Amino acid sequence: YCNLLTVWQPAANLQPQCSRAYSSEHTKEKNVPYEKTLKQEGGASSGPTKPLPRSADAVVIGGGSLGCQTIYHLAKMGMTNVVLLERDRLTAGTTWHTAGLLWQLRPSDVEVELLAHTRNVISKDLEEETGLHTGWIQNGGIFIASNKQRLDEYKRLMSLGKVYGIESHVLSPAETKDLYPLMNVDDLYGTLYVPTDGTMDPAGTCTTLTRAASARGVIENCPVTGIQVRTDDLGVKKVKAVETAHGTIETPCVVNCAGVWATKLGEMAGVKVPLVAMHHAYVVTERIEGIQNMPNVRDHDASVYLRLQGDALSVGGYEHNPIFWDEVSDKFAFSLFDLDWDVFMQHIEGAINRVPVLEQTGIKSTVCGPESFTADHKPLMGEAPEVRGYFLGCGFNSAGMMLGGGCGRELAHWVIHGRPEKDMYGYDIRRFHNSLTGNNRWIRERSHESYAKNYSVVFPFDEPLASRNMRRDPFHQVLTEQGCVFQERHGWERPGWFNKDGPAPLKNYDYYGSYDIKKNVNYKYNELLNKEYTFGFPPHHDVIKSECLSCRHSVAVFDMSYFGKFYLTGPDAKKAADWLFTADVNKKPGSTVYTCMLNKRGGAEADLTVSRLEAGAANLPLAPQSNGDAYYLAIGGGVAEHNWNHIRSVLQDQGFRCQLTDHSEDMGMISIQGPKSREVLQEVLDTDLSNEAFPFSTHKVVNAAGHQVRAMRLSFVGELGWELHIPKDSCLPVYNAVMAAGAKHGIINSGYRAIDSLSIEKGYRHWHADLRPDDTPLEAGLAFTCKLKSSIPFQGRDKLEKQKEEGLRRRIVCFTTDEKVPMFGLEAIFRNGVPVGHLRRADYGFFIDKTIGYGYIRNPDGGVVSANFIKSGEFTLERMGVVYKAKAHLKSPFDPENKRVKGIYA
Repeated sequence: YCNLLTVWQPAANLQPQCSRAYSSEHTKEKNVPYEKTLKQEGGASSGPTKPLPRSADAVVIGGGSLGCQTIYHLAKMGMTNVVLLERDRLTAGTTWHTAGLLWQLRPSDVEVELLAHTRNVISKDLEEETGLHTGWIQNGGIFIASNKQRLDEYKRLMSLGKVYGIESHVLSPAETKDLYPLMNVDDLYGTLYVPTDGTMDPAGTCTTLTRAASARGVIENCPVTGIQVRTDDLGVKKVKAVETAHGTIETPCVVNCAGVWATKLGEMAGVKVPLVAMHHAYVVTERIEGIQNMPNVRDHDASVYLRLQGDALSVGGYEHNPIFWDEVSDKFAFSLFDLDWDVFMQHIEGAINRVPVLEQTGIKSTVCGPESFTADHKPLMGEAPEVRGYFLGCGFNSAGMMLGGGCGRELAHWVIHGRPEKDMYGYDIRRFHNSLTGNNRWIRERSHESYAKNYSVVFPFDEPLASRNMRRDPFHQVLTEQGCVFQERHGWERPGWFNKDGPAPLKNYDYYGSYDIKKNVNYKYNELLNKEYTFGFPPHHDVIKSECLSCRHSVAVFDMSYFGKFYLTGPDAKKAADWLFTADVNKKPGSTVYTCMLNKRGGAEADLTVSRLEAGAANLPLAPQSNGDAYYLAIGGGVAEHNWNHIRSVLQDQGFRCQLTDHSEDMGMISIQGPKSREVLQEVLDTDLSNEAFPFSTHKVVNAAGHQVRAMRLSFVGELGWELHIPKDSCLPVYNAVMAAGAKHGIINSGYRAIDSLSIEKGYRHWHADLRPDDTPLEAGLAFTCKLKSSIPFQGRDKLEKQKEEGLRRRIVCFTTDEKVPMFGLEAIFRNGVPVGHLRRADYGFFIDKTIGYGYIRNPDGGVVSANFIKSGEFTLERMGVVYKAKAHLKSPFDPENKRVKGIYA
């Protein structure tokens, strides 16, 4: 590397080191693009720049991109009694040295919308409001593809971009060369070019944001020293005040936008902030003739980006061996680390390959600063589970400028209205289970893997390798021995599919061989994952087909133990159930009801089953003590933390005297589904399973092979079947009895990949896929879950009644294609050649033998989306730039009369 660097001569005072520097010592003075415009005279020692108010409606802590965007949007939404506290000067932490890139296309519809808002604020709104230039430059962006899979990913993005009106073009190597003459295109497969991408200036942006906010105050040189928390009469912890060395501000709301320092601010209030700080670097070249006005470049396969810097380039990327900053310094402001060339050299090599003139170009400056990174490379946002009124807006994984506008707006809405406008679950701190957010091994391993894979292709069925086996159910070992390939959700290992070639156990994380850790070899699980890295049908497509059709024709067992299992009890339990749940769950004890829970805007915060329990003494974990009103809630395990906190918040806000208890770890759950399920279970359970004795949507405690279980007649796959909720010590004996009784019927284990296919075939929703907090039950085709014909009030009811009266402006539609092509969601939907939406979820339906997708469509003229609007249109779906004819269905094409769940088989 040192020999290579003789070509890349940096300035004399920045000679590269050929030793591995793990030191986190920082230096103050470096030649950095934005330093002169951001650094000002004075420092934190000179005292606050304004007097502190006695009180504020909200205190935003941290004057970087997110803090400035949040106070700007709070002010725009009418909350002007707001203070922003910055311990040094605006942007002094990590924002000042950011690359400032903005790419508009991402494999997420929500992120595309967030990025669009950032771009709009910086390129248009701020300049119109203040007359100041933010420094926005629209020079375009190019994504490089060195192989077919990468280009397929870009084609997916291009199709999604058409729905949002984002111009993009897939270019050949020759067309790319015409656009960017200095680029080496010999090894290219193609590129994606977005003309309206660009570059942001953190100095101009943050200065203009705070000017436009015109709020009570942006107070610099004012470090926070403590956060006071009070406990109310119901035992709920709430924010009380923010302490500084210069005074205390009474406030009910704190917004932690402190970046790598956010963890310390969390500790002040007893809030866990699961992020790590790492060194993140780029170098700025000397002048390059002919580079002016060129687009920014992201070469994902080389893990490098090239950002236009006037007549030079900034070069950076993501490596497999980033340096952790374990001892985060409070004194670090407008400071940088010495660059570790051993770590950074891989980016130099990739950059020289892509733009060969760089080999003859010197380095003007190096920029190595701290950035915060999280377990899934997504930000941490929303109200913390531990303390009401404590909001997070941190952990932006070096994308704080790019996502700042969109996320600042959503965070402001969260603070003012209690929930964001968009589906922000992917960023919500409640996406992580509380057992993980304080686990340092999980935080470090996952954050490392997410950093190292940041530029990897986003494949539909990828799984992490880091921090596996954190939560295992009682069936884990026996299913592993039978070839189970597990998926990770919420820390749980849940069955994905069953490999015919023997066990594929999980191993400890090897950090991809970095840090002198021995890389795992002969790792069968990883080998199976790698075979999944395709946008075609995976190699084991037929295995999943077999699992699905065994369920449709005979019987299959699904381990669903990762489900959340909560009890709602107490004097106000009935009142709470009426208010929380859209459906009428107060039927007679022994009934089970599928229902939604809504936010105040009528959006679906959850779907779940609620079972009314008999009064009686405690028989835990199968039954709590109850004087009459008690409910058992079974909730998808991947969203259990979100559900728990939603219910708890509503109970607190309404003042209901209830207890919510979590027994998720105390019980396993298997679901036995298919035409033969009754015959199998009749041998195992000591109760009559006929339609008359045990109807659909009912439950009872029964004996199974000598063990008490709660049996529920339900289905998530559209077949005759029962769920068995089993105390953990009884799980294996009951499972073994079921498998023995089913042997003569050909019973098999099936996983969640089969559930995904079977459920979409039946038309059942998956929360956070085709049912989200920005969808109402009416739009989602779930009006049957809403007790609108009753007079019982429930949260969000007023919004549903208004929507029903006005008509639906968007609604979910099922689509099928005759061509056997894989689809995964994000494919564009066209009606009569006009884009009207995109697929939220798609899979292959093996029983009907068609590709199935669900997506929400709008009327382009803004009118009502009626049944006639759907029936009268010619629909097509665009997948990777190729258009396929599609048939729209108002009802599921599989068993539309719902006979099979009732046990009626032709």
